[in-house]
Amino acid sequence: MAISRRELLKSSAFLGLIALGGTSFAKRRKPSFEELLDFKSYGNLTLIFTSDIHGHLKPVYFPEPMNLLAPNELRGTPGFLTGTEFMKYYNIKPGSVEAYTMTCSSFIRLAREYGKTGGAPQMATVIKTIVQQRGRDKCLILDGGDTWVTSGISLKTDGMAVVDWLNYIGYDYIVGHWDFTVGKEKFLEIVNKHLKAKFISYNITDDLFGDLIFPPYDVREVNGVKVGIIGSSFPFTPIANPRVYTEGWRFGVRPEELQNYVNELREKHKVDLVILLSHDGLPLDIALMKIVKGIDIVISGHTHDVTPAPVKVGDTLIVSPGSHGKFVGRMDLEVSKGKLVGYRFKLIPVLSEVIPEDKGAKELVQKWYKPYEKEFNTVIGTTRTFLYKRDTLYSTWDRLIGEALADYFHGVDAVMSLDVATSPGYRWGPAVLPNSPIRVEDVYNVLGITYPEVFLLRRKGRDLLVLWEDIADNVFNPNPLYQQGGDMSRIYGVEYELKINAKQGERIRNVRIKGKPLEADKEYLVAVYGGPPPPGVEPEKVNIRDIVINYIKKKREIVVERKPNVKVLDHPYNTDCFWR
Repeated sequence: MAISRRELLKSSAFLGLIALGGTSFAKRRKPSFEELLDFKSYGNLTLIFTSDIHGHLKPVYFPEPMNLLAPNELRGTPGFLTGTEFMKYYNIKPGSVEAYTMTCSSFIRLAREYGKTGGAPQMATVIKTIVQQRGRDKCLILDGGDTWVTSGISLKTDGMAVVDWLNYIGYDYIVGHWDFTVGKEKFLEIVNKHLKAKFISYNITDDLFGDLIFPPYDVREVNGVKVGIIGSSFPFTPIANPRVYTEGWRFGVRPEELQNYVNELREKHKVDLVILLSHDGLPLDIALMKIVKGIDIVISGHTHDVTPAPVKVGDTLIVSPGSHGKFVGRMDLEVSKGKLVGYRFKLIPVLSEVIPEDKGAKELVQKWYKPYEKEFNTVIGTTRTFLYKRDTLYSTWDRLIGEALADYFHGVDAVMSLDVATSPGYRWGPAVLPNSPIRVEDVYNVLGITYPEVFLLRRKGRDLLVLWEDIADNVFNPNPLYQQGGDMSRIYGVEYELKINAKQGERIRNVRIKGKPLEADKEYLVAVYGGPPPPGVEPEKVNIRDIVINYIKKKREIVVERKPNVKVLDHPYNTDCFWR
């Protein structure tokens, strides 16, 4: 079974089985449905999987980031590859379907050629086609979390629109992260009363007694193969999101406990195959598999990474199917005499204009959208700038949100004017192409949080610097086990330099607020959103979505600064990948 990434990519036997079909795709501008799904069935078990759909039932534009900055220890490794570096690593040709769906390279031009990606009806077609090819008795359908949340339709329906689709498809297992932010009671209601898939998670326990909240794993016999599936929800959920959503529950990275469950599956249940369905993130899963032994397959979510070929750590294969419905993962396995002896793997790109819509899923989406279509489709302005969300340090969507906050709070304080507006470094949120209308749903889809309250704070310069250094250590810690998820906060009104490989507390340098050097003892007025209420601070009367929608209506034509407000001192920083 052991085969290196280089051997896999070169092997003629595997050309067309991994990634998107090898070099033949590079010769075509828009492949057919049959070509996208082309895959020679193999073995006795098929895994079908998605992750990080983020509530998107309709097709979207979602570019991969221009930058995935990393400390020296992690540079150039899966999870930290973008653009031309990614294409070289995986032997992808510029302009191909792979280049469009897996990288930032020439995204705007390729988006106009290939169209949107994802969509629940299109994903349903892909999944149902695979099931039809293989037979349901040979398939497991898995989702890696961040599923029924953070989109407009998710917000309006408390996630139930997406849960309805999951049930329609027939998913078997799921884990979570942002999913908890529908509220603890609603989450438990969904899992216990509505969701047909089994929610499993080994790393969520009662805060008081340490009892498991959900089953840590399940054992399922599939076509004669005894499979053990362990679930891992995002280990830093109470830090990444307000604690109120998981009050009384404890999360975490727990290698010893994970190893114990693997051993239990192997020794007590005599399973032939162990799968970890994870929302840890690709870098953390890679680090974890260097500690935990005996897991055959990891399906990794959270960091939205795309793996054209599995990442191999010892005998463990790690795959990650991207986000926003761009891919459906397929992995055919041959399991014999209690061992994984071979596999074939492919990420199927969900090109929305190529893949036919499944009739039942289309009707389901129409049913849930019907009450909101008029509101969602209301045009509030036009953008001349490409509005994107994902990047380690900066995005034009966040710049626009910062401008909206600054405009709203201009002159709001008789003593001070707003100095800083901060946006959280969320990884999710679709893009809007340049010279396109901006609709209400576009704003909901980048700000689809269940806690949209905005707060005004007064903070001294030294306190702001400490906070930003803490966030930088979270993002750039050389040990993935200590990276708690997310990108750097976007800080409007601030310019600074960043040295990724500096010591903790020394990464942020030469900070300027409104063009003037930061003063340690000066008090600044800061607008923030996307977190728990600061102690003693009441929220403003208007939420972040309303602020942004009203600002776009007021401006009508949006032109946003593309140049980042950050200068990176010790790492190449790409600023033009989308536009090339």
